[in-house]
Amino acid sequence: MTGLPEGLPMRVPATGLPTRVRVHEVGARDGLQNEKAVVPTEVKAEFVHRLADAGLTTVEATSFVHPEWVPQLADAEALFPLLHDVRAELPVLVPNARGLDRALALGVRRIAVFGSATETFARRNLNRTVDESLAMFEPVVARAREDEVHVRGYLSMCFGDPWEGAVPVGQVVKVAKALLDLGCDELSLGDTIGVATPGHVLALLTALNEAGVPTSAVGVHFHDTYGQALANTLAALQHGVTTVDASAGGLGGCPYAKSATGNLATEDLVWMLHGLGIETGVDLGRLTATSVWMAERLGRPSPSRTVRALSHKES
Repeated sequence: MTGLPEGLPMRVPATGLPTRVRVHEVGARDGLQNEKAVVPTEVKAEFVHRLADAGLTTVEATSFVHPEWVPQLADAEALFPLLHDVRAELPVLVPNARGLDRALALGVRRIAVFGSATETFARRNLNRTVDESLAMFEPVVARAREDEVHVRGYLSMCFGDPWEGAVPVGQVVKVAKALLDLGCDELSLGDTIGVATPGHVLALLTALNEAGVPTSAVGVHFHDTYGQALANTLAALQHGVTTVDASAGGLGGCPYAKSATGNLATEDLVWMLHGLGIETGVDLGRLTATSVWMAERLGRPSPSRTVRALSHKES
């Protein structure tokens, strides 16, 4: 059962917040890439269809990385053609020029590159320094722009790194600006290990603005390791951010970062946004049903509190 309680959440708008937020759904890519078991291609395709049918307008579909890096997403070529009728934007992650070639051959129109604000994670994730990874992205972004393909730049470890500890705000701003200077259309700030707090979020967003980065070009990607994801999201909204990444059912983490637990659950985010009177276009009941469906296929309950509450599942 996934019915919403009548009249809930009660809509009580707060001043100074956006009227609408775009939820950038990452469950089908960032969520499933962290699964131990490989999810069948047909199940992934149905998952994406169900997410779009629930009203999500951006559903990150897969990743064109080498199969040895992320074997859970080795079926990108088989999956993407199954999504031809999905009524949503379907960005995909590409790590390099070869990944871009594979994506463009299938008609992909939105891509994302994945950078790091810290040297250690850049080496562990991309086997390159930060500067070397930016150099690798440069021709990828340039070619995508030539083909009028939308480019998102992910920036991980923006608020803390498990190997380096605290990450200076200025260091994050420097790499963020470098990604945008390459030609990225938007930037997603990643709290990869979930250590951010609201004051830190506001400090980084303010520093980016002072460096010439408009808030309109920025999205946020919070993990809920320390239970701070919604608080951090609210701080970002108060600053004017209108793009928030989330993962249906709270799936995912990061396979290359120790201590990185699940993403902010889309249902938990949507419950808060709807309570604040912020439009998302998402049908929370249908989204919850989708996450329950996927949890059954993964063989475990969803970690999302909202999914558990609305589906009457015990934690």
